[in-house]
Amino acid sequence: MNLVLFGPPAAGKGTQAKRLTAERGYVQLSTGDMLRAARKSGSELGQRVAAIMDAGNLVSDEIVIALIEEALAANSRAPGFIFDGFPRTVAQAEALDAMLGRHGQQIDCVIRLEVDSQKLMDRVAKRFAEEGRADDNPDAYKVRLDAYIAQTAPLLPYYERQGKLVGVDGMSDVETVARAIAAALDV
Repeated sequence: MNLVLFGPPAAGKGTQAKRLTAERGYVQLSTGDMLRAARKSGSELGQRVAAIMDAGNLVSDEIVIALIEEALAANSRAPGFIFDGFPRTVAQAEALDAMLGRHGQQIDCVIRLEVDSQKLMDRVAKRFAEEGRADDNPDAYKVRLDAYIAQTAPLLPYYERQGKLVGVDGMSDVETVARAIAAALDV
């Protein structure tokens, strides 16, 4: 099974993906983690990623798609993938569908974590204070949140038309969200 965890930055996608990975054996493909790793590597790609992220902008489709394609190839025997933070646009969703199709796979379910934007801002400010992640800078986060809202809104009807979109209250506690996701996957 392949699924997308859909929601704005800091909605809890990473937390839920880690749980699903441990419980179901899927491979988590977190573009946020992949981009932070590229940034930390100091490679040419990592330096490009750092400059983009520090400005609060979204990394180009070309870079993200290249990272995802590498991960798919490296985990070709996985029982499924959890896409966390990808796709963000219809073009990325179409590219993901094409990549999976080349491997004889598809997206089976899209979990939309439904959240309150102001509470997310509070969550990010707390995480920035505790962990100091550069991409959690509240000002940079506001740019990322606005970009998410503008660019990903078309994904809702894209996945609704495919009958794959399931909404989950992402503001509930971690356990409640996990149970709701499990119920959606076990239908």
